[in-house]
Amino acid sequence: MKVVLQNLTKKFPSRNKKSDDEVIAVNDFTFEIPDGKLIGLLGPSGCGKSTALNLISGLIKPTSGKIFFGDDDVTNLPPENRGVGLVFQSYALYPHLTVKQNIMFPLQNLKGPERPSKEEMERRALEAAKLVQIEGLMERKPGEMSGGQQQRVAIARAVVKMPRVLLLDEPLSNLDARLRLQTREEIRRIQRDTGITTVFVTHDQEEAMSISDMIVVMKDGVVQQIGKPQDVYDSPVNLFVSKFLGTPPINVFEGDVRGGRLFIGDESVLDVPGAPDGRVWAGIRPEGFILDENGPFTCALSGVEVMGRDISVVCSHPACANAGAIRAIISAENTVADGAKDVRFSLKPRKVFLFDRESEARVPFGPADGQGVK
Repeated sequence: MKVVLQNLTKKFPSRNKKSDDEVIAVNDFTFEIPDGKLIGLLGPSGCGKSTALNLISGLIKPTSGKIFFGDDDVTNLPPENRGVGLVFQSYALYPHLTVKQNIMFPLQNLKGPERPSKEEMERRALEAAKLVQIEGLMERKPGEMSGGQQQRVAIARAVVKMPRVLLLDEPLSNLDARLRLQTREEIRRIQRDTGITTVFVTHDQEEAMSISDMIVVMKDGVVQQIGKPQDVYDSPVNLFVSKFLGTPPINVFEGDVRGGRLFIGDESVLDVPGAPDGRVWAGIRPEGFILDENGPFTCALSGVEVMGRDISVVCSHPACANAGAIRAIISAENTVADGAKDVRFSLKPRKVFLFDRESEARVPFGPADGQGVK
C-alpha cells in the first residue's frame, strides 16, 4: 500500500499560558512511501517523528495537509477504519490474557462480516505467531516472558489483521543491546515476508540505517533529507545530517577554502576544486583518515584504542569543533609509534564534506554532479 503525505503540518498550542505562539511539531511534510517498503523516520527527541507517525495512524488530526493510502484520502478517517497496525515502545499487552488471546484480540474486535469465525481467528493467530517465531509460547501470559518475547507478541498482534500499513514507534527502546540487534533483524525479515508497507520510528541512526529501504531525517519538525541510508550517509545535504548519521560521529573542524584548497589551521590539507573561497565547516568521517607520516594534516595524539580489526586513533586539534576528541578509524594493520606526540594524516576526499559556516548547507566540490569526490 502506497502512502502519500501532502504538505502535512501539525501545530500544538503553546504550553506557555503567556504566549500565543504555537508549537509546530511537523512542518509541511511531503513524501511518498512506496508500496511494500520499510521507511525509517529518524531524528533526535522532539524532532516530530512520532507526531508524523501518529498523523499517519489517525491518532491525531493534521492542522493542514492530506494523507492518502493508495488512492484513498484517509485524512479524516478514524484509526480503526484506516487498516493500520501499531506497535509502540511499551508493549501494551493484556497481562491477564495468554499470548494467543493477545494476538487474537484485534480480530475479536471486528464487527459484522469482517469478523472471522473462532477457528479462523485461531488459525490466523497461529500464523502470526509462527511469523515472529513464538508459536510454542501461545499459552503463556506476558508476565512469564522476556522483553524480547513480549515485543514479538506485540508485533504478531499488529500484523494478524494484515494491515495496509504497519507503524512501529521506537519498538526496540526497552530491549538490551543484543536483543535489539536480534529483534530489528526479525522486523526486517517479517516486513519482507509480509510485504506490508512499514514506517519505523527511531532516534537510533544505526538501527534505522540497518533495516530501512529509505530513511527520512527530521529536525524541529522539518524534513532535512530523504534517501537510501548509504546515499544519505555518503552525501549529507547539511551539517546536521552529517553529524546525526555515523558512529563514531563525524569530526567537524573550522576551515577555510582558498584557491581550491582546504585549510584547517595553517595546514593545506586537501584539494577541493570548484569550492568557493570562504570560511567553512569541514566534516571528516572517522574512516576518512589515512595514517601517513608525510601527510598534510597534523593532530596531537591522545591515545590509541585497539578494537580488533580496526584501531581508533584518538587525537585533538585546535580547530576541531567536536565536544570530545577526534577519532580516526584506521586498519589494525597500521601502527602508531610508541611515545609519539603527534600523528599525521592524509584524507580521503570522498569522506570529507564542506558546509557553509552560516547556513550549514553542503558546499559541493569536485565533479559537476555536486556530490563531492567519489
